[in-house]
Amino acid sequence: MGMNATQLIKMANQIGAFFASQPNPEQTRADFALHLKKQWDPQMRVTLYAHLDASGGEGLSAFVIEAMRARRDQIEPLARPA
Repeated sequence: MGMNATQLIKMANQIGAFFASQPNPEQTRADFALHLKKQWDPQMRVTLYAHLDASGGEGLSAFVIEAMRARRDQIEPLARPA
């Protein structure tokens, strides 16, 4: 039912490219995180993090990887088990 990682990577990179053009990197990461939290359903976000963890972010832009890691607690819908 859900989108596959390839589609999500493409979408995340497009969103990242839009936000990455802004001047303040910290604000840019926050804006990116907020967008994913508001616009992406939880399963999309889970799938993207599963890809990040499994592959180190293969196919994702440097900005997206950095923002996902910096803002994981905000973007990822489910707390990871300790």
